[in-house]
Amino acid sequence: MPITLAHSGSVATIQTDRQERRNALNAESLDELDAAVATAVAGGARALILTGAGGHFCAGADLVELEDVAFTRHLGDVLARLAEQPILTVAAIAGSCMGLGMQLALACDVRVVADDAKFAVPVAKLGLMVDHWTIDRLRRFWGEGAARLLTMTAAVLDAEDAWRLGFAQARGDLADAQALAEAAVSLAPLSQAGSKVGFDASSPDAVARYEAAFAVAWASDDAREGRIAFTERRSPAFEGR
Repeated sequence: MPITLAHSGSVATIQTDRQERRNALNAESLDELDAAVATAVAGGARALILTGAGGHFCAGADLVELEDVAFTRHLGDVLARLAEQPILTVAAIAGSCMGLGMQLALACDVRVVADDAKFAVPVAKLGLMVDHWTIDRLRRFWGEGAARLLTMTAAVLDAEDAWRLGFAQARGDLADAQALAEAAVSLAPLSQAGSKVGFDASSPDAVARYEAAFAVAWASDDAREGRIAFTERRSPAFEGR
């Protein structure tokens, strides 16, 4: 199977291993990735890392196989499910992060970027377009100028660009991504999940969901534990309730 799922404590790591295609995804491997995300979260993972084998994150969709509008719409559903997971998601990016690979990175909460990483959205070379979800997140995470550069000129940006423009939140390799994820799993689950709802709240209904999550967090046992632990000068033990 080209998609593997491994656990280390509360951190799950999903790796794509299609090295002959620089980890480009076809329909089958995309479905495997989607299933692995669901399995990791259902199994109690508190943080999730996406990465690629052989020095590349993901070079895009595998155009050796037919990519059509149906594939693109299915991809949109997979990306939305990944982005909506209630736990921290981390993209550990090395080498190629292009097209579909960029979309996977956009679906994650934070990105850890190796020095050899390269980024592109080469739709203008193919006569294609990405969906509006991708345009919106490109603009938010790269800045509008860089988003327009990527989509309209097929420019290839590097790790320094990603760091300078804020797309990368840390620099390093998979071990650095794992260290970041491990540090996050001890934090309050309700706070993390609620904050994710707030970042993507773009409608009155979504804002209402954020306000509901806000109320739950403030009334939770975890909030009480956080206050007591602060007073007692110890680390809190959060349980997500």
